[in-house]
Order: sequence, then structure tokens, then C-alpha cells
Amino acid sequence: MIKLDIFSDPVCPWCYIGKANLDRALESAPDHPFDIEWHPFQLNPGMPAEGVDRAEYLEAKFGGKAKAVEIYARVEQAARDAGLEIDFSTIPRMPNTLNAHRLIHWAGLEGRQTAIVSALFRAYWREGRDIGDAAILTDIAEAAGMDRALTERLLATDEDTEALRARDIHARQRGVTGVPCFIIGNQYVVSGAQPPQVWADVLAELRGSAQSTGS
Repeated sequence: MIKLDIFSDPVCPWCYIGKANLDRALESAPDHPFDIEWHPFQLNPGMPAEGVDRAEYLEAKFGGKAKAVEIYARVEQAARDAGLEIDFSTIPRMPNTLNAHRLIHWAGLEGRQTAIVSALFRAYWREGRDIGDAAILTDIAEAAGMDRALTERLLATDEDTEALRARDIHARQRGVTGVPCFIIGNQYVVSGAQPPQVWADVLAELRGSAQSTGS
């Protein structure tokens, strides 16, 4: 197996699109060699714990409503190209995602990490749910087969908070400046929401390398 480390944030639309493109490529290659692990990267590490109004956040970030609409029109097109439908009008909040990243970490301990990541993307981008809310995160965890009571207790504490912040900082120190960022075998980097064909090419190259080395 080849380790595929993925740095992402559930509120990053390009991460959602990038995962969809990767999923399509891997569905076409069920014998793929990847052992996938998801890692924390907060787009907004200074976000208030309760989050902020999403429309106001985007207008402030991009310098006004017109610019935000222009930029997100491109995101919508990229989402459609990836087979996704996003209705931005149904997403009221820009949450702090630290607790979502804690949930992803705990899911990894149970072998449920990708399922939780998928559920978080779906909850935020398709259902407009506030994934900074502990009750919503608990519901997501339970639906994915995690222990509801344990998740609820953990979210009420600071368990693993500093460790995940440290991992986020470490990723930036290693050169991860944006997400999604994919690191293959701790050697090769694929940045951004690359189309499925790029992943098909990567898989073909990995197969060729394995055959040439006789592994």
C-alpha cells in the first residue's frame, strides 16, 4: 500500500470538489494502492467558536458581494463538473471547524475516517448544517456508527484540541499553504482539486513504477 495523506477542511469547497474527483478516479480503479489518511488544516484558525454569518464573511474576504458572487460562480461550475450540486443560499454559517477536525481524528482511530469526512462534506455543502455545532457533530458521528455518548462527552472537553492545532501548524511549516493538498508516499505532492484524469495518470505511473521494480 502507498500512503495518501490528505490535508483538507470541510468548509473548503475545493476540498469537497477535490474529494469527489479523487473518488471518481478510485471507483474506476478498485485495486488502487492508496491507504488514505485525512489531516487537519483550518482555513480560518482564528474563527470565533460560534462561527460567523457566511455571506458577511465572504463579502469581507473577497472585497464585496459582487466579487464574492463572481468567484463562487466559478466554484459552482467546478462543482457541477465534478458531479456535485451546491446551493450556496442554503449555507448560512461559516463555522469554526476545530471540533469537526477532532471528530475526523477520533473517527480515524475507529477506521471510519473517510466515512466521517464524507458525512461532514455532505452535511455542510448539501444540507447547510452548522458543522461547528457539537450536537450536529454528535448526530453525524452516530449516523456513521460511532458511539454517540462517547462523542458527546469528548466534544464537551478539550480532548486532542492542542494536538490538532499543533498538527495544523506543522503542516504549514512543511509547506502546506492551501487545501486540498495530497501527499503521495511522503514524497510527491498533488495540490488543488485536480480532475479524475490526473489521478488516473498518477495511478498509472505508480503501477508502472511498481512493475519496473518488480514489486
